[in-house]
Amino acid sequence: MAHPSDRRTEQRHRGQGPLTLSFADPSPQQVVGRLVDYSNSGFRAVHAYAALHSGQEVEFRHAVAVGRARVMWNRIADDRVETGFLVLK
Repeated sequence: MAHPSDRRTEQRHRGQGPLTLSFADPSPQQVVGRLVDYSNSGFRAVHAYAALHSGQEVEFRHAVAVGRARVMWNRIADDRVETGFLVLK
């Protein structure tokens, strides 16, 4: 059962496996991480790149999909970064 404060409307599926993010702003980067979960419109990943920022667009590749996504939020704890992405159509 979902937590009462969880506002997600789509079902989430458990993710696993590697994830690659790439982008050119502010400079060309490739970030490797791990897929945590996904839905039809987004996904959540963990990685070690703390400089991602809300609104930033990235190219992504993971076991379920390939495409372009926008960073919606980051949660940083020690050397672990958790990021939520919205997949762009």
